[in-house]
Amino acid sequence: MDVFLIAMAAVDSFYLLYREIGRSCSCYVEALALVGAWYMARKCFTLVCDSYSFIRLHFIPKLVSRADFVKKYGRWAVVTGSTAGLGKAYAEELASRGINIILISRSKEKLEAVAKDIAETYKVETAVIVADFSKGREIYSSIKEALRDKDIGILVNNVGVFYTYPEYFTRLSEDKLWEIVNVNIAAANMMVHIVLPGMVQRKRGAIVNVSSGSCCKPTPQMAVYSASKAYLDHFSRALHYEYASKGIFIQSLIPFFISTNMTQFGDRILSNKFFFVPSAKVYAHHAVSTLGISRRTTGYWIHSIQFLLVQYMPEWFWVWGMQILNSALRRNAVSHRIY
Repeated sequence: MDVFLIAMAAVDSFYLLYREIGRSCSCYVEALALVGAWYMARKCFTLVCDSYSFIRLHFIPKLVSRADFVKKYGRWAVVTGSTAGLGKAYAEELASRGINIILISRSKEKLEAVAKDIAETYKVETAVIVADFSKGREIYSSIKEALRDKDIGILVNNVGVFYTYPEYFTRLSEDKLWEIVNVNIAAANMMVHIVLPGMVQRKRGAIVNVSSGSCCKPTPQMAVYSASKAYLDHFSRALHYEYASKGIFIQSLIPFFISTNMTQFGDRILSNKFFFVPSAKVYAHHAVSTLGISRRTTGYWIHSIQFLLVQYMPEWFWVWGMQILNSALRRNAVSHRIY
C-alpha cells in the first residue's frame, strides 16, 4: 500500500512539474510555431516564384513571336567549338534567326564544311577562323585581327574539353590539366576581352558562356572539369553585374548531360534515348529561346528540373550519386577501350 501511495505521489509530482514546464515554455513554443510558419511561407513563396520562372522561361516564349536577334544584338555571332555537338547546333539555331555566323575551331576542313552547310541551309553569311584554344595566348592576336570591324552581336563561348573519361585527379597528365585550363577557362576570358569593348561601344550585345551542371556542387572524378565550369558560372554572373547597365546581356548556360561526342565514353549509359539526355539539336533549340530572358539557366526544361533537385539536395548525396555514376562511366569507357 505504501509503495502504491509513493508511486501515485510521484506521478502527481511529475504531472505538476510537466504542467509548470509547459506553462513556462509556452512563449517559446509560440515563437517556434511562428518560425516554422515563416519558414513554410518562405518555401511556398520560393516554390511559386520558381514555378513562374520555369513557365516564363521554357513555355511562354513558344507562344509568342521569336525575338529579332539581329535588331536586338547585331548582325554577327561568334561561336567557338562549333564544328560538332552543341556548338554546331547552337550556330545553326542562330543562323535560322537570320544571324551571320563566325565559326572558330581547330579543324579547317570541318569548319569549312559546317560553314558551307549553314550558309546554304539558312541563307546567311558565314566566316571561319582556325584556332586551337589549347595553344594558349599565342592564338588570340590573329582572332582579334579577324574580328576587327565586325558587328559582333552575340558571342557563344562553347569550346571546352573534358577528360577522356571520369578519372581521379592524380591520374591526369599535366598536358590534360593545362588543356582544361587553356580551353575551358582562358578561352572564355580572352574571347570576352576581344569582343566586349565593341559591344559596350554599341550599347548592345549578348555573351553566352557554356558552363555545366557539374558546377553546382563538387563533383568527384571530374574535379578539374567541374571547377573550370564553376569558374565560368561565376565569371558570367560577375560580368552581368558589371555590364548589364551598359546594355550587354550575359548568360551562364548550365546544361546537364547532352548526347554529344564529348560524352561518347558513356554512350551506353548517356544515350539520347533517355528523355533527360537530349540531342545537341534539341537542346540548342530550347537554349537559344532563353537568350535575353534568363541570365542563369540550364537552357532546357528537363535540365531545369534536375537543377532544382540538385539545389535542394544535400552535398553528401550528390557526391555519393556522382561517385556511382562516374565510376560506371569509367568502367564503360575502359571496357570499350575509348582512349
